[in-house]
Amino acid sequence: MTVSISASAEPSVTAVTSLAFEANVARRSSGVAVLCNGRREELREKVALAAERACGLISFGVAGGLDERLRPGDWIIGAAVVADSGHHATDAGWARRLCEALPRAICGDVSGVDTPIASPPGKLALRRRHGTIAVDNESHVVAEAAARRRIPFVVARVVLDPARRALPPAALEPLNANGTADLAAVIRSIIRAPRQLPGLGLVTLDAFRAWSALRLGCACLGPALGFAHAAAGDEIAAAGASEENDVEPAAPWAAAV
Repeated sequence: MTVSISASAEPSVTAVTSLAFEANVARRSSGVAVLCNGRREELREKVALAAERACGLISFGVAGGLDERLRPGDWIIGAAVVADSGHHATDAGWARRLCEALPRAICGDVSGVDTPIASPPGKLALRRRHGTIAVDNESHVVAEAAARRRIPFVVARVVLDPARRALPPAALEPLNANGTADLAAVIRSIIRAPRQLPGLGLVTLDAFRAWSALRLGCACLGPALGFAHAAAGDEIAAAGASEENDVEPAAPWAAAV
């Protein structure tokens, strides 16, 4: 887990991510602590701890498209999170500010699931069951933690893999703890099934489109990622905040949903 925390003693907004490149983008916004957790089995514990000192939580990064109209790079603002644990409405005021900052974003309900949805039939089935437009593996955990702490939360995500894109096996290999791809595992997967290479190339291109959109959109959201009650004037010297230190997604497909 990587956590970047404001120098101020005041509670900050915490952005919950799973990929290193998502975390680096979130750090560009002042007033934001970043939780980057690459291990799904540790997610609930880490988010619960982060929520104890946060004034708000934001599920931030990339998502899988469920609505066939969505393309890689499209922004999604969650109206609610739908999961096996129930229906969790996001903070209406915060979500509205995000939509105002990103006028081309699509607002709708988002599914939260514990494991990636790799196939188009699986995505279609989830859309029919939940009535949602996108899916990720962190938003439901964020929603549950926010409900327990009675703090606001939102979902701000960019589509990586569209509804009709199947994820090859290499894209489903577990991440390192810091949210980077386990390249040795990816290479072993390719050796076992070399025919997945074309699909892996397509997912990689989609990932770079998503990364670019995430960076541009984050700049529009302003301090604390649009959370009005955070200390907007608090300056954070977070690693990765400059153009020179911004890390491109070397293998971002290793955790697409």
